[in-house]
Amino acid sequence: MADKVAGSRRGLNAGVQTFAAVALVAGVAGGVGGLWRIIPKGDGADGPATCADGHGTPPAKRVSGAQLCRALNRSDLPVLLGTPDEHARTADGDDGWITLDGGTRIASPEANVTLKTYSVKLSASEDRFSVSQGLDLLPKAEPRQILGHPAVLYSDRTAALTLDSGKAGSGPGGTARSLLVARDVKDGGGSFEISVRRQDGAAPDDAALFRVAELVLPTVPGWKSG
Repeated sequence: MADKVAGSRRGLNAGVQTFAAVALVAGVAGGVGGLWRIIPKGDGADGPATCADGHGTPPAKRVSGAQLCRALNRSDLPVLLGTPDEHARTADGDDGWITLDGGTRIASPEANVTLKTYSVKLSASEDRFSVSQGLDLLPKAEPRQILGHPAVLYSDRTAALTLDSGKAGSGPGGTARSLLVARDVKDGGGSFEISVRRQDGAAPDDAALFRVAELVLPTVPGWKSG
């Protein structure tokens, strides 16, 4: 996958992984206008999707997009989202990179799982910035805790790509609710982010977001409990 480039008012168009590093360079916080993956239209009657091996080159000794996908694409994900009769329609991991203005490249692995009602994104960041800085950088951010880890809850307007009968299109993606969570309880740098967005454009359920975060994050390589 091609690099994601920061340094314009696009800000973090891939989400808020490495949010502080990019925000300080771009002068923009959050994933405003963030682009979500292609979402096939259909009835999703073909059975649960499984994670592929991932795209791009995973950084050595760091969590990969494929690992994030396997952590996110749980069999009970529909239950956690409050849609127990649904199943994963697509599941994908990506090992992309963000390139800052000075040429510094930062790994930005992410995973996307889509259901009929929800799309869910999980991303990882390894940097020196604390999640608490997000309170100043992200729009209308609210302090939270996830399993004792400092976290930030915020909303973001998104754009979405769709695929219908082989034809791609784009349009407003509605509102995403996101949790940016520190990797360790001391908030010493590095974070994970989970975002949920409804396919129908309605407001996502915060309770569903918290349920997913509390069960998924401890299973991700690099999460430090205690």
